[in-house]
Amino acid sequence: MNGPLRTAALALVRDGRMLQARSHGKRAFYMAGGKIDPGETPIDALQREVREELGVDVVGFTVELLGVFECPAFGDPQGRELHMSCFTADLTGEPAATSEIAELRWFTVAEYAAMPDVAPGSMLVFRHLQARGLVN
Repeated sequence: MNGPLRTAALALVRDGRMLQARSHGKRAFYMAGGKIDPGETPIDALQREVREELGVDVVGFTVELLGVFECPAFGDPQGRELHMSCFTADLTGEPAATSEIAELRWFTVAEYAAMPDVAPGSMLVFRHLQARGLVN
């Protein structure tokens, strides 16, 4: 079996809600982000994935590590663990769904938890932010 699934993700919060993206053909919403490619740092992957998925760039000097979250990788047929470096950052513009993304939606913790499919990594971040009073 391969090692953990290494990813970078953006926790973008506004008005007590966190942005989640749903890719075409998927049912679950996730934070913008994705796999860290060989030779990439987590911040490199964050910058690339945010540009690919949201059509904007992260403002480099505003990037801060929120934490590293580990849990089972949602929907991974090999049962791998997720190792997600999660960041906060400002963006250069308004996020919009690119061709990779079917839908963007802002969620409170309860709204996300009520979805039929919930990504454990996103839920960990929601709970982390909720404990700090940053999301409703």
